[in-house]
Amino acid sequence: MKKDIHPDYHPVIFQDMTTGKQYITRSTKKSDRTENVDGVDHFVVSIGVTADSHPFYTGQTTFVDTEGRIDKFQKRFGSAVRRAKKPARSTETES
Repeated sequence: MKKDIHPDYHPVIFQDMTTGKQYITRSTKKSDRTENVDGVDHFVVSIGVTADSHPFYTGQTTFVDTEGRIDKFQKRFGSAVRRAKKPARSTETES
């Protein structure tokens, strides 16, 4: 195996920004924040969504009002008419 071709692999804590839950693992990701766990320094990386906060895993669903968006779009652009394409100009010269 070739030496010095692999990235640095070190201890990391991925922390859910919403719930605060921490996942301790190893990764190539780094950050400025560090935390000592069992005598080992870990980089702390904040992430927005984990299995602890994702709606699929928590069972909480959010309702998206698509009908209201469509109505709003129709009000703004429903009366707009598309222009017809101009016929292509002939490049041949008529004799």
